Amino acid sequence: MSRLIFDKVIGDPMNRVDGRMKVTGAAKYSAEYALPGLVHGVIISSTIAKGRIKAIDSKAALSAPGVLAVISHENAIKVPGFADNEHPTEPPTGGQPLRAFYDNKVYSNGQPVAMVVADTLERARYAARLVKIQYNEDKHKTDFDTNKAQSVLPSQAKKNPKSPLADYTRGVKDGYKTAPVKLELEYIQPTEVHNPMELQAITAFWEAEDKLTVYDKVQGTKPTQQAFAKEWKLPVQNVRVISEFVGGAFGNGLHNWPHETAAIIAAKMLDRPIRLMLTREQMFFMVGYRPYTWQKIGIGASPDGKILGITHESIGQTSSYEEFTESTLQQTRMMYTSPNVSTVYRLLPLDVSTPIWMRGPGEATGAFALESAMDEIAFALNIDPVEFRLMNHTDTDPDKKLPWSTKYLKECIQTGAEKIGWKDRALKPGTVRSGEWLIGFGMGVGTFGAHRGAAAVRAKLMANGSILFQSAVTDIGPGTGTAMVQIASEHIGIPPEKITFQLGNSDFPQAPNQGGSAIVATVGSAVVAACTHIKEKLLTMAAASEKRFTGVKMEDVLFDKGELSLAKSPSVKMSYIDILKKQKLTELDIIQDSKPGEEGSKYSKYSFSVHFVKVMVHPVTGRVKVDKVVSCIDAGTIINKKTAANQIIGGVTGGIGMALQEAAVMDHRFGRYVTKDFADYHVPVHADVPKVEVYFTDKPDYIVDPMGTKGLGEIAIIGVAPAIANAVFNATGKRIRELPITPDKLI
Repeated sequence: MSRLIFDKVIGDPMNRVDGRMKVTGAAKYSAEYALPGLVHGVIISSTIAKGRIKAIDSKAALSAPGVLAVISHENAIKVPGFADNEHPTEPPTGGQPLRAFYDNKVYSNGQPVAMVVADTLERARYAARLVKIQYNEDKHKTDFDTNKAQSVLPSQAKKNPKSPLADYTRGVKDGYKTAPVKLELEYIQPTEVHNPMELQAITAFWEAEDKLTVYDKVQGTKPTQQAFAKEWKLPVQNVRVISEFVGGAFGNGLHNWPHETAAIIAAKMLDRPIRLMLTREQMFFMVGYRPYTWQKIGIGASPDGKILGITHESIGQTSSYEEFTESTLQQTRMMYTSPNVSTVYRLLPLDVSTPIWMRGPGEATGAFALESAMDEIAFALNIDPVEFRLMNHTDTDPDKKLPWSTKYLKECIQTGAEKIGWKDRALKPGTVRSGEWLIGFGMGVGTFGAHRGAAAVRAKLMANGSILFQSAVTDIGPGTGTAMVQIASEHIGIPPEKITFQLGNSDFPQAPNQGGSAIVATVGSAVVAACTHIKEKLLTMAAASEKRFTGVKMEDVLFDKGELSLAKSPSVKMSYIDILKKQKLTELDIIQDSKPGEEGSKYSKYSFSVHFVKVMVHPVTGRVKVDKVVSCIDAGTIINKKTAANQIIGGVTGGIGMALQEAAVMDHRFGRYVTKDFADYHVPVHADVPKVEVYFTDKPDYIVDPMGTKGLGEIAIIGVAPAIANAVFNATGKRIRELPITPDKLI
């Protein structure tokens, strides 16, 4: 247990520091900045999936009231960086990202092809309907199933045989085929679309010919700053990106999209600030999605339950112009003890827009197949799924051949089984009932790398004893600012109410994208380093005015309640305020960076989760109700149990949508989604989500970072969908291998 500080403990459920601003409307989002001379843009999207623009008739639109411009490839200024970007293979994806208004080519239905700018949003919307576009249409390919044979090895794997995307074999290739008990199974993950509460939006203006400012919905201000600086050939310091509040993001803010460049083009051409916000329908076409993925698993075991081989193949959808890849197969390589493991990853380029990482990227998709297959072979062996997983638990990483930094998955499994009431589960499906409902239990394991990157923070200790931290990091919902305040309070010895953490501005010190469950480990480590630096300076300054601190080492000093004191003589103390006053300082201002050391390379670092689910299935209507969820989490030290549990509940909610509701349906005659709003594309609502019980092991992992934390956000969803699918099988005896599990598949 961490030591008590001001009635606060690391891990205690502290309220969000920005909560009041959000609920009172004081928080400003990207489409809420009112700038002098602001105009509004509306994107016009393509109605064909492949071809060329033949002609654009904008006369009627330009004659409409308040219209200032209709911008397309015919008249748009050229973006300087496009000329240098013909064949890029750089992050976040390989290939050529779609360039706004660059030429007349159409690569997917819904692609931005023009933009109307007017003095009000209503006028821009009206005028957009007046623009007439003619196309020369080519035959398109959007149907995954009919084109599956055309899948290809990712270019990254072609260049580097050691790439994680390359074909992989440990032991004997397809070793499962000689096992006494073996299964071959296919699974389908449909396209799943990002639908955060806040629509994608940008407010852009040029402060000078070579100075750009954007208020943008992004997951990283520094990466966005660098991308726009490169795109417009500007010094990085001349681009300012502000994203103080983000109304939810699941990965859709990890890529800079054409609508952002379109807005910047318009702002440049008109020399006025412009606001552009996508519609809900456009969110389905323009800002990525979880890609449609086919998977096949061959798994073999001995009669006593030892896995002898696993082969996992995956084909993921991507666009025709840009390769998007993800770690669909990583969990299969390292989760269970098996002497023989083979993985094969391919991409299928289609005439669609580019996918992007979506919460639990790759791993959530891969876990659906792997954890379903584990349940299927456990059933074939007549072994309880919990026991089967424990029998094949790995004590070291079989992929990297390294010890785990920490791993408490066994404890999670045992706790979850007890809390869900696993003892009430029957091995034989369809045998447990409650009235007219069939009852089923299922489980699914999740894992994600415990990552830590490089970051820096600015810390200003003020003369009044308060402290200000600044970081370029964004907060897409997990409560980053709150966690940083708690970390700082613990390590600097100042009450949380006297600590401010400012974020979401590229003028602040370096921070990466908020993604990959790495921000607490990355930015939190920089906060710890900054606190340590300030404490060292305070001790040095204290020694200059108080002889009893001369020659004292840091480990012999306590920093608490805004004071430093001698550990052996607590009455010998000085307040931070007095130290600054004696030095005639109004503030102590430092910038401190932090990055992981080499020690971590000796270990395999992962977070782990296990989700247990109880479902009720109505045999006549096929309705599935998730009755109870228990999630047990191994994510190191938990900084804030309230916001951490919120993260898990959010991930479970996404997993319920993944398992039972979400699928983007395309009309392949036109290559266009017919599910384009919340009427047709279903997501979970309150009635769909039961009470979710969350349990944390809360055991530190100091190999990952000095706080002992490991990533949390991704494992919240990884393993949920297969747990539900397995529970449905246990209730009904019907194995559904294509998500979502809708009533028609059960009747």
